[in-house]
Amino acid sequence: MDSKQVEELLEKYWRCETSLEEEQQLKNFFQHGQADESLRETAALFQYFAAEKNRTLQENFEQGVTKQLRQRQGGKIIHMVSFRNVARIAAGLVVVVMATYFVRQEIRKSYPQELQDTYTDPQMAFEETKKSLMLISNSFGKAKREAGKMKVFNEAERKIQTKSETEKAAI
Repeated sequence: MDSKQVEELLEKYWRCETSLEEEQQLKNFFQHGQADESLRETAALFQYFAAEKNRTLQENFEQGVTKQLRQRQGGKIIHMVSFRNVARIAAGLVVVVMATYFVRQEIRKSYPQELQDTYTDPQMAFEETKKSLMLISNSFGKAKREAGKMKVFNEAERKIQTKSETEKAAI
């Protein structure tokens, strides 16, 4: 592969437009060390990728890391929950509870107390209830009379409409 082709493939590679086959061509080119002086840095990058691909962890890697962590911390395991975070959560909960309490108090103030008996004498309560029901009954009677007037008006309107329809049919 000549250097012009390699440069074109590298341009596509940097724009993430190469296919897998083209990337394999670049890897093969740089693994064999055929790169010009201008492409030495890119060759080093591709050689690094190849070397890292072949790396594996040692068998005792996890135990070694755990041992180093314990030596650094004096054998203590640090918990990620701090007092500051707990205090923030507790303060937030206190604010929510207090806000709920004050809103509830305001709602109670805006609504009247539960209904209580206004009369201690049952006979007097009966008489007052009777007066209220008579007042409602009289109101219903007035409404019935007014509805009767509406009925007369509706009948007159219906007669006028039928009369005008018959006149139109006669013309």
